[in-house]
Amino acid sequence: MQKKKQWIEECKKRGEWVELLFMAKAAGLGMGVLKPMGDSLQFDAGVLSGTRIWRVQVKSTIYKRRKSEYSLNVMGPGRKRYKPGTVDFFAVYLIPEEAWYILPYDAVGKKLTLHLRATGGKKKYEKYREAWELLMEEKIEIQACVEEGEPCEEWREVRVAVMTME
Repeated sequence: MQKKKQWIEECKKRGEWVELLFMAKAAGLGMGVLKPMGDSLQFDAGVLSGTRIWRVQVKSTIYKRRKSEYSLNVMGPGRKRYKPGTVDFFAVYLIPEEAWYILPYDAVGKKLTLHLRATGGKKKYEKYREAWELLMEEKIEIQACVEEGEPCEEWREVRVAVMTME
């Protein structure tokens, strides 16, 4: 008989543990990670991406409803939706699956509850599963001729960091 996995019982402690998991994973992938002082900000971690700092709110769940669907709240202070401009990404960890979802703020939309499927059925957020590259510096590729007006025999690849100005 398989023994049931045990998780940290208290929600606050479990949340703190998952924040540490997120920061360790991001750092292990070569990202710079910042932890805000205290808990008065609406995000749990900052991730350095070139010249930008992404604000990441870390969420987790062990709550499974229906055979393969996990459910979790993405409510901010006062059990309300996070306001635009307060969070850039939600990093959601399905604890029993040991799976991360890196969801841009706009992908969550106005929802206060998310339903994620690790297996079977419709997987609306599958493209965000383990999508750590979304937190990394964005680059575009530019190819240009060396001499104007002549056939391009030699192409040079130039990588340019894209800065988002808000």
